[in-house]
Amino acid sequence: MPEAHPAVPAGPLVDAFESHRDRLRAVAYRVLGSHADAEDVVQEAWLRLSRQDAGAIDNLGGWLTTVVGRISLDVLRSGRTRPEVALDDGLPEFTVTLDEAPAPEELVALGESVGLALLTVLDSLRPDERLAFVLHDVFAVPHAEIGTILGKSADATKMLTSRARRKVQAAPRSAGGAREQREVVRAFLAAAGEGRFEELLRVLHPEVEFTVHTPAGRFVTIGATEVAGRARVAGGSAQGHAATVNGLPGVISWHEDGTPRSLLAFTVAEGRITAITAVVDPAALALMELPDPV
Repeated sequence: MPEAHPAVPAGPLVDAFESHRDRLRAVAYRVLGSHADAEDVVQEAWLRLSRQDAGAIDNLGGWLTTVVGRISLDVLRSGRTRPEVALDDGLPEFTVTLDEAPAPEELVALGESVGLALLTVLDSLRPDERLAFVLHDVFAVPHAEIGTILGKSADATKMLTSRARRKVQAAPRSAGGAREQREVVRAFLAAAGEGRFEELLRVLHPEVEFTVHTPAGRFVTIGATEVAGRARVAGGSAQGHAATVNGLPGVISWHEDGTPRSLLAFTVAEGRITAITAVVDPAALALMELPDPV
């Protein structure tokens, strides 16, 4: 909990800041691509607020978004961003929601293009392009407000956002809508559960990459035949509850005592699965903020 400015009653200022924290964290994460950096940026925003006369701020949400945007831009320009490090070797942080549960605000705003794939595309943008695209297209911040962060006019910022949007739209992404991708994943799970090898080959891309994070380390299998063989042997272990994992179709399962058993995320392009990430390491799963069993 942050310490409030001494000239302002602690409760109201802290409560006001906390009401914006989730959105601020989402903005910083989408700009920087790192949960750790996002937390640092939000904490810095609080420190700056605590040194202000909060009563003189007309729009606290807008003021905080501007501050977070400026700090994030400074971090991007300085190259101080930290890549998402593994909970173990090569394991990124995951945002997981059950399909029936409401998605977080930032996931709803990004729609079907959300996730690690989009963050990878954003890495190809210049810092000012990335900030403008995220603030405007994801969080609906007006161009005039973004311009104050970038030191540009509203028209110049609008052109910057349009250029960034074209780059994002032109970048290769997973093809097909969310429903179509889900159908491919369902077909894969059904075939794995019933041991139908030919059906597995049909839904797997010839160069599919299957990455499994286990207590013994990270293991990668490449190729449809090899992955189909592993999936057929695994059989029922792929059963669980449909989820969205970093914007990708996924599956989460739990043990009878409610502890997580496995987490899978699938990348689908042109009707075939191109990548599968599986986490079966209990220690890594225990460190994640995963939904409760249903």
